[in-house]
Amino acid sequence: MSSYTRRDVLRILQISARQLQGWERAGLIPPQQSYSFQDLGQLRTLRLLREEDVPAASIRHSVSAMKAVAGMENPLVEAAVVRTGSRIAFRHLGAMVDPIRRQLIFDFERAGQKDAVAEAVLPLAVPAAGLQRIQQDQFLAAVQAEETGDKQRAIQVYTDILKADPAYAAAYINLGTIYFHLRQYGRAEELYRKATEADPEYVLAFFDLGNVLDELERLDQSIEAYRRATVLAPRYADAHYNLALAYERKGERRKALRHWQAYIRLDRSGPWADHARVQIRKLLAREPLAITWRTDRFLPPANKQADLSVVPPDSDQNVP
Repeated sequence: MSSYTRRDVLRILQISARQLQGWERAGLIPPQQSYSFQDLGQLRTLRLLREEDVPAASIRHSVSAMKAVAGMENPLVEAAVVRTGSRIAFRHLGAMVDPIRRQLIFDFERAGQKDAVAEAVLPLAVPAAGLQRIQQDQFLAAVQAEETGDKQRAIQVYTDILKADPAYAAAYINLGTIYFHLRQYGRAEELYRKATEADPEYVLAFFDLGNVLDELERLDQSIEAYRRATVLAPRYADAHYNLALAYERKGERRKALRHWQAYIRLDRSGPWADHARVQIRKLLAREPLAITWRTDRFLPPANKQADLSVVPPDSDQNVP
């Protein structure tokens, strides 16, 4: 197999040594002196993403999530990378995958093609032994039934899957979402909670649970579900957005401000980012917030002499 030196990499990709070192420090690629052709492919993808101003942290989180949910060793090479706002998604097995949310998303570039996929949850919460092929086929059949509007067929297939495998978290989510859209919120909540029990690290399960609890006007529980989603996936912009809305409704403006700011760091453009900026301006105008910071030494007030004196350790003098 051909190998390339660092100098070769810099020349072929037309990047600087500083750029390559920066990617290494950011954890996007391990430091090394010799590179394979596959490494060149990964580095080329990184260069293109950084040229489009995709944050390094966002790339790192998405790659780590894709490794975890799809069992890939190198997602930047094994799947096609697509920018979606400030995040990245991956085209894999004929579908577009958002690995952080464990969700299929609509592939607009391929919308007219036969294998274009509408938004639905992928069966990514796979047990160690793997799922039987028949269950995978059933899941895809249920998703296709949803896409064609045959909700009853989808409900039946998801129910059959869960009878065979009660730990299939993705089926709970998709079935819960059908009931959510049917406004059967109690049933949707039950299914979302079962998804969180089947996979306690399933980000989308907590996000959807927060949505249904919000519809049921159980605001405190909704906030707790959204908070759990942001803990599991700190770069999940939608969870920060909904959490900010929930805190505003509760009157906790400072907490809302923190999550509005988190949202616009993750999603800098579009109508939702514009709305977040409006909310930030309103909150700051309504409640001016003091800016404070920590320091490891005493700073006297500006233009004033500090009124301090040194007291010996054995002194009986009282210190105010």
